[in-house]
Amino acid sequence: MISIKNESTNPYFNLALEEYVLKHLDIDDSILILWQNEPTVVVGRNQNTIEEINTKYVKDKDIHVVRRLSGGGAVYHDLGNLNFTFIVEDTGDSVNNFEKFTKPVIKALKELDIIAAFSGRNDITIEEKKFSGNAQYYYRNRLLHHGTILFNSNLDVVQEALKVKIDKIKSKGIKSVRSRVTNIYPYLKEKISVKDFKYLLLSFLFEQENEEKKEYILTKKDLEGINELMKNRYLTWEWNYGESPNFDIQKSKRYEGGNLDIRLKVQGGIISDCKIFGDFFGRKEISELESLLKDIKYEEESIRQVLKKIDLSSYLHNIREDNFIDCLFY
Repeated sequence: MISIKNESTNPYFNLALEEYVLKHLDIDDSILILWQNEPTVVVGRNQNTIEEINTKYVKDKDIHVVRRLSGGGAVYHDLGNLNFTFIVEDTGDSVNNFEKFTKPVIKALKELDIIAAFSGRNDITIEEKKFSGNAQYYYRNRLLHHGTILFNSNLDVVQEALKVKIDKIKSKGIKSVRSRVTNIYPYLKEKISVKDFKYLLLSFLFEQENEEKKEYILTKKDLEGINELMKNRYLTWEWNYGESPNFDIQKSKRYEGGNLDIRLKVQGGIISDCKIFGDFFGRKEISELESLLKDIKYEEESIRQVLKKIDLSSYLHNIREDNFIDCLFY
């Protein structure tokens, strides 16, 4: 394993860095990046940004908004939050295997006498309160797994900045966002800074791999590539918000694999446009599934025929064909 030193707190740069390393950096080893962002809402790849954030609050507080490559739900970052990224070659047991990548973090916390546990689809919790959410993005034969660690974040801002859907709260039997998240800091017997925690975690992760610390320093060429990605993708309105055209039909339900929000424009009984939002995960781009549903009759049997020809789980992990049909018609 090799770590990449990144002291940037610019969220647009940091997400561009992840993509650059995943797609363009030729390192024959697993890669680890620990990083932080200034106050930022990071939305999942398949989410409708406007419906996930409190626009006025975010604007008034000068909170950045940026979309990431991976699926899942929106999260809040600030300098009291530490993010970790693993980029590995996929060996067949990594895609949608969130627990595999959270185990090192859980073990590291145990060294600090904090008992944490993997929970639900993609969370790590302490006393059933979430402090880490995780997501993945698959590219060719490589996998990017990243997660948040609420170390000493302002949890009041989390509640104000994000619009968490009522059905998500109800499905977990929880009253509010504030009551179901926590920081690590209150559980520390010996209080340390987030910077100290970062170096402790880095050291522990290398110890777990029985390796000496190895570090890659970004070159001038690397930085040019990252800045180009940042300019062309992560700083653009089209990527972070995108157009949300009016649709005739909107259906939304929550399943084991996450929230599914399907929007259709139907003309003469034929689907002329389709958009699928949600906090689900998937290996393939959801735009491919959206394209397959265009020019299809808006009827159950016609849509089932399309779904039977594909591996739906590669687009919508843990959301089945019957779930999709249920969302659209029932």
